[in-house]
Amino acid sequence: MKKINIANGELSNASEISLGCMRLSKLTVKEARKLINTALEEKINFFDHADIYGGGRSEEVFSEAIDMKPSIREELIIQSKCGIRKGYYDFSKEHILNSVDGSLKRLKTDYLDVLLLHRPDALMEPEEVAEAFDILSSSGKVRHFGVSNENPMQIKLLSKYLNQKIIINQLQFGVMHTGIVEAGINVNMKNEASINRDDSVLDFCRLHDITIQPWSPFQYGFFEGVFLDNDKFPELNKVVNKIADDREVENTAIAIAWILRHPAKMQPIVGTTNIDRLKSICKASKVELTRQEWYEIYRAAGNKLP
Repeated sequence: MKKINIANGELSNASEISLGCMRLSKLTVKEARKLINTALEEKINFFDHADIYGGGRSEEVFSEAIDMKPSIREELIIQSKCGIRKGYYDFSKEHILNSVDGSLKRLKTDYLDVLLLHRPDALMEPEEVAEAFDILSSSGKVRHFGVSNENPMQIKLLSKYLNQKIIINQLQFGVMHTGIVEAGINVNMKNEASINRDDSVLDFCRLHDITIQPWSPFQYGFFEGVFLDNDKFPELNKVVNKIADDREVENTAIAIAWILRHPAKMQPIVGTTNIDRLKSICKASKVELTRQEWYEIYRAAGNKLP
């Protein structure tokens, strides 16, 4: 497993693939232990959580499964997220601080390596977020900060008041969710793909050394299912499977290798709880697609080049 420097060195030695822990709450502690140990054997050291995953149970299962101790903790990079509540978003100082305390208790650790704001809160008061981040930073409870699903102007607004750098932005990206690259490919065109819907968030993050973490990389639509081995996408699967056969890896590895091929040095988050699938995915770290293969997959997904 290759290692990357998050935000151009703000956080170093992170596995280029992260294990998303949303579904851990559905596993027994024994099952979770096997999954996490497999991730560690594959040299994954970055684990993504959120306070809402399993109502907090996913964080509890994680700490129970690895028998959290200081010696183990120092080998891990643990990220959690806060801000989503039942029916609304909440970036208030009180909620951020309470959420972090809850995550730390469930994870049985004294600190988070990274805290992300989980989706934008339309009622965000950046001064209040800044106060919360200052408290968390000075107390040592959180070492680094980031956001998810935010556009450049939202990040700029927040950053105006922060004393900490935003180092990560989680965005949905994958073979069947290519929005962050489409407008850049279709500049000066009058087609649907040319519409800039996210204020060039990909280029903004690259310019400001913000690492993008693609989430749900195997999904199509809005959680409608996975595109691999799906009869709805025969051409795409034909192309992906051919490249997988040529490289002697599984199709899951090619789907992740497609993301890793982008020069932005993204860190995809994979949420599988299947041990064999996780091993297959990790082979992506040893595959570098050619430029021709990358575009071939892009076109097979139904995208047209101008």
